[in-house]
Amino acid sequence: MSLAESVAARLRSADFDNWMAGAARTGFCTKPVRLAGSSTTLNPHSGEVIREFLGATQPDGLTYTRCGNRRARRCESCSHEYKGDTWHMIMAGAAGGMKGVPETVGDHPMAFVTLTAPSFGSVHSTTRSRLRGVCAHGRPRGCTGAHEADDSVLGDPVCEDCYDYVGHIVWQFHAPELWRRFTIQLRRSLARELGLTQREAAQIVRVQFAKVAEFQRRGAVHFHAIIRLDGVSESEQFPPTPAGVTETHLANAVRAAARSVSFEAPLVNGEQTRRILRWGAQLDVQPIVRREGLDGALSDRAVAAYIAKYATKATEDLDGAGGLRIHIHRIKATAQLIASGEGADGPYALLSKWVHMLGFRGHFSSKSRRYSVTLGSLRGARRRWRLERVIERARADGHDLEEVLVIGSWSFAGMGRRTDGDRALATEAARAVREWRDARRVRFEPTKGEKDA
Repeated sequence: MSLAESVAARLRSADFDNWMAGAARTGFCTKPVRLAGSSTTLNPHSGEVIREFLGATQPDGLTYTRCGNRRARRCESCSHEYKGDTWHMIMAGAAGGMKGVPETVGDHPMAFVTLTAPSFGSVHSTTRSRLRGVCAHGRPRGCTGAHEADDSVLGDPVCEDCYDYVGHIVWQFHAPELWRRFTIQLRRSLARELGLTQREAAQIVRVQFAKVAEFQRRGAVHFHAIIRLDGVSESEQFPPTPAGVTETHLANAVRAAARSVSFEAPLVNGEQTRRILRWGAQLDVQPIVRREGLDGALSDRAVAAYIAKYATKATEDLDGAGGLRIHIHRIKATAQLIASGEGADGPYALLSKWVHMLGFRGHFSSKSRRYSVTLGSLRGARRRWRLERVIERARADGHDLEEVLVIGSWSFAGMGRRTDGDRALATEAARAVREWRDARRVRFEPTKGEKDA
């Protein structure tokens, strides 16, 4: 059956409205989890059945729930929701005034920091470099071309034989450890900037952060982070910093910590020289201010949107159309080769599990405990909202309730929509909903003049 025939069959089906209502409950997820079973909503005090939901009575005899995948290429709907949750998490900690975080956090010293990977060999870029002779393989030692931003060769090595693929994988595998050491060193550097001991500094100021990882075109990961300074208080959750602690102290401490932190990586099979891993030379530290950028500074809203966007990126975005980039394939092949040479207890034994991530084994999104709300709390709030709607409907039917008990019995029945037509309908419906919400938000957002009034 062709796609058009599959779509037409669903549109003409007698239970189309019920199918569409079920798809809407999953946010029109492209690849939902299929479930078989039932759930019963009860009065927790009397045991009275208020509502019974039977999967067998639904279209196709199944019910669906979101896949929850953060990758836009896997599911645009769930990725959009993940991006929105990340934005709220980041924005709450950068500006406050939402999700239980007070607006006063926007006045704390704060910076947007980008930490990059070091060079593993010259790659093609949009910047023409000076000719520095040729390598042992007869190729230029730098990119001498004038590439456009959409050129397919961007990020590929100028000389694949000179590129340090093993070093690339080793650095990538230990990048989470390098970040952990950076956060420790940052607290030490901040104490020195303030002219205090570490113990004295810990009694007046705390470092909070939220970060995401992004893959560069060359396949190396780098980190974007909001780093904020809070005071210390037993009575306040987000206390202000002492008056003498400024963005300058924070920026200087970040630069000092990034330059000094290092990690001695375990040897790769057969190698004799250990690698000392460090951050790349490209370090960016910019102050963050409230709402509108002042004197070239970034606004909290712009940084939150930027970080949320990269939280849904994935390695598939590097591989081009059809996965044709030889450079990315060589990175994966090198990771697999290193992993295959390790014993069960070797330092790179787990690398085989992260080949698809080009050796990177860290979380794409993470934060310190006191930065702001968690993604789990945001999802929990949505669940509570849905239960409140159930209680409202029960009250409308004459039940005097303050809470309900939902008992479910579900079993896994597969992944994804049953047909290509169903998937196409869900994808288009999800896109239409996003466009409607975006248009509605723009319509009701106050203009600059209204904000200033």
